[in-house]
Amino acid sequence: MTVHVTPRPAIAARRFTLATDLDGTFLGGSQEARRVLYDWIEANRDTVGLIFVTGRDPEFIMEMCREEGLPWPEYVVGDVGTTIAHVRDDGHVEPIPELEADIAACWSDRGDLVRATLEGVSGLTLQPTAFRYRVSYDLKPETYDAAAERLVEELGLDWLISDNRYFDVLPKGISKGPSIKRLISHLGIPEARVLCAGDTMNDLSMLVSGLNAVAVGNSETALTQRLHGHESVYHARSAGASGILEAIHALDLHDAPKGV
Repeated sequence: MTVHVTPRPAIAARRFTLATDLDGTFLGGSQEARRVLYDWIEANRDTVGLIFVTGRDPEFIMEMCREEGLPWPEYVVGDVGTTIAHVRDDGHVEPIPELEADIAACWSDRGDLVRATLEGVSGLTLQPTAFRYRVSYDLKPETYDAAAERLVEELGLDWLISDNRYFDVLPKGISKGPSIKRLISHLGIPEARVLCAGDTMNDLSMLVSGLNAVAVGNSETALTQRLHGHESVYHARSAGASGILEAIHALDLHDAPKGV
């Protein structure tokens, strides 16, 4: 982690902000490509903002940053869009109440109801983490019973399958796309200065949100199929971190090193 002893410009004043998924995207590609991207971000913090938009929970994200030396995000849209938070300089994650109020209201403390409803559904294994505004399962595709989707819809909630191995139950209308747009508006960041990056189906709403977007080269087939016809989405040839750098060049968002 790089500790900044002098204040950086407000994120809204910077030339470019990267809003990126983690697994397979920011953490994807070769070790060399990741190091090039991470070093470039750290060297250009006065003009580059960083937001993680991920299915991971914020505490796990920050522990990963500490252990693996990732660049420190300034904001996190976590838990598949159900957490919107500021990251303090000491790494503590602070949810932003005014941005999460609608999420909490839509969820209406229905975690126990979801778990009871989906108990015993074939192909779903409950994840042990007690998320605030979602319930998540590991999915086994060969035994998965799609009746789970109807059961969730009958509760007035949304379901999401990503990478053909995760099943998330979310508040109605809440996902990465609406949440990152809400955060960007709250911070006053011009939309034209933002690049969203992803690789799986839980990134779909973010990539088609109208913001600049890249589906990195290793994106899952289900995602690339759903992106067909969305002209605003850049499809990178390179995987992971290198695909992000490729898109920054292609869309002329900031001077950056070539992807490797």
